[in-house]
Parts: sequence; structure tokens; C-alpha cells
Amino acid sequence: MKEKADLYYREVAQYYDEDSRHFEQRRDTNEILEFIRQDFRGFADEIGPKSMLEIGCGTGTDLVYFGARDYTELVCGMDISPEMVRISQKNIRESGQEMQVEVGSVEDIPRLFKDQKFAMIYVFFGALNTVQDLERAANILFNQLEDDGHLLLTFVNKWYVLGILKPLLKLKFGLAFRRLRKVWGGYSLDRFLPSKALSPSEILSAFKDGKLIKRKGYSILYPAWYEFPKYRNRWSFLRKTWSWDQGLNKTPMWSWGEYGLYLFHRDKDQ
Repeated sequence: MKEKADLYYREVAQYYDEDSRHFEQRRDTNEILEFIRQDFRGFADEIGPKSMLEIGCGTGTDLVYFGARDYTELVCGMDISPEMVRISQKNIRESGQEMQVEVGSVEDIPRLFKDQKFAMIYVFFGALNTVQDLERAANILFNQLEDDGHLLLTFVNKWYVLGILKPLLKLKFGLAFRRLRKVWGGYSLDRFLPSKALSPSEILSAFKDGKLIKRKGYSILYPAWYEFPKYRNRWSFLRKTWSWDQGLNKTPMWSWGEYGLYLFHRDKDQ
């Protein structure tokens, strides 16, 4: 079983090692992606946790951001990709900060951070879509939290309605139903990422030991981050669709977006 898991995570790591070559360029040129990122960050800023751990830290963009907040005393990160971690460590040094950033999967957290509990563990842009066992991952994350700690998690959503309807209208049936398969394969049509798009029910079931205190859907009508080239400089449309999404989040349609955000609380007695 361990050999199978190691092989799986090596495949994920290789995908993101290659992705690291263009990761920061994509970040710096995609304003939809960065606008969504800022909204993710706002949930953490409201709480102001003193200690934070990021799963899937990529090149360290959010580590540097949270490390510079007045409320943080400790920020750590990890990523499955050695190359992402190397770039992350470089960016952290260049920012003048110091923090622990490790290579590993969620299952490695008890070993890598065995003497540390965190006030918040966060995942931006779906790193948990590549874990082998989501319920096991949930248990590990809850166990690494301080009393009254929070999990701030985002997932690529299985039921992205526009992501199904748009390809259907073009008669691209394979593309329309990719997320509904047992294995999704990631965003790229040229490279395969062993991953699974997750439904709200799957997520809530896996994290049932925590108390859900907030949830939010992204890109219900607002364009998905990978559509940015089509909407460059269309600020009026982007503002309007973002506003519509805020309204739809008050309805059951919140779960129809491209991403879902979930904020869980760990009770003292847990």
C-alpha cells in the first residue's frame, strides 16, 4: 500500500515540478486568479491566526503574504513538488523572511511538523484534490490544529455547472463530463494529473468532525481563472458577474461554482 501511495505522489510531484516553470508567470498575468486569491486570503485575515500551515504552497506567494501580516508569529508551508519548494524558499529569502517549508504530502505532516500545532491550516486552489484518502487527510489536519483552530480549505468542484454546459453546447461531451469521472485528470488536456474533482457532500462527509462555519462558491457566473484571456480588460463584466456570484452564494446555487471554499472550526473538546 505504501509503495502504491509513494508512486502516486511521485506522479503528482512530477506534474507540479513541470508546472513550476510557468507558475509565477501565470500568477502575475492572470488578474482573475489573483482576485479570487485575495478573497480567499480575506477569510484568514478576519480570524488573524498566530500560526499557520499551508498545504500546497506552490512558489510561496501566500506564505510571503501571511508571513508579513502583523497577526502571524509562525508561518510554515509544504508542497509535494521539490521544485515548487525550492522556488518558494528562494522567494521567502528574497522577502527577508524566514520560515520552514518542506517537501511532502498531507500524510507527512505528523512527521514534518511533529512538535507544532497550528491555529490555522489552509489550502488555496485545490491541493487536497490530489490526496489519496480525503477522510484520512481530514483526520491528520484536525489533529495538527490547536484547540479552537481552523481549517480554511478550497477545492476544485465536481459540479461546476458552466464547466459542463459550455462544452455540451459545443458537443464536446468528453470535456463536459471530465470532472464527473472517478479520476478527473486536472485542467490540462495535454498532461495528466492524478486527481479527483470533489462534490460538497464528499467534502462535508470527510470533514464531519469539524464544525462548518462558512462556505462559498467561486466562478458560478464569474469566469473561471483559466478563462482570463477571453475576459482581459472587460472590467465591467467581471465586476457584474462577481456581484451576481455574491448573491448566488445565498442560494443553493453556491455549490455550482468552479471552486468551493470551506472554513471548519475544531472545537476544544474534539
